[in-house]
Amino acid sequence: MSPSPSFQPCFSSLTFDFLETLAANNSRDWFAGHKQDYEDKVRTPALSFIMSAGERLPQFAPHFVADSRKMGGSLMRVYRDTRFSKDKTPYKTNIGIQFRHEAGKDVHAPGYYVHISAAECFVGIGIWHPPSEALANIRTAIVEQPQDWSEALHDTQFSRWFALSGNSLKTAPRGFDKTHPLLDDLKRKDFIAIAKLPPALIEQEDFSAICCDYFTVGAPFMRFLCTALRLPF
Repeated sequence: MSPSPSFQPCFSSLTFDFLETLAANNSRDWFAGHKQDYEDKVRTPALSFIMSAGERLPQFAPHFVADSRKMGGSLMRVYRDTRFSKDKTPYKTNIGIQFRHEAGKDVHAPGYYVHISAAECFVGIGIWHPPSEALANIRTAIVEQPQDWSEALHDTQFSRWFALSGNSLKTAPRGFDKTHPLLDDLKRKDFIAIAKLPPALIEQEDFSAICCDYFTVGAPFMRFLCTALRLPF
């Protein structure tokens, strides 16, 4: 029998304190003087969480990857891309963690996501801003397998825990029936589902297990998307 995943303390109130203070002092000078705080209160706990969740992923999502490298792994960069934004603050004030599909190369791949900030905490599943070919494949799958799509969305536990989110077109996508009964779903530009978390859960010793419970509930939704994209689930 394989050993059960170990429980390791990850995030704490100190994590939230740092994120809140960063939001109030979002400058390169301030961050340079508090890099060790970032390491101790954000990055180290995040990498511990990723390793703990990575022990569980093979049980329900064997083709998704938990990468605990400091850079280039599941933990998203703290540095904001300000090139095309009016907001020029240099640092993200949230922790973003993505366990993406092994076939994915960036954040636009199917994945499981954890978001932690002083303002809100949630887990997410699905695919955000998919490229045009992937988007067309998902929409086609909805048209060709409407019952499978409906069953995924209306699964009892999934619909209780998750709500669909993301951007949508204002009109029917090109090439799709404007009167289709699932038009609202066909207009989606993102296929993501969100479950909000109370901040108190983030500080639980078994937070990685809690997240994986949410991810497991999302299996019907993730299976549909992966099948539509011809990816193993």
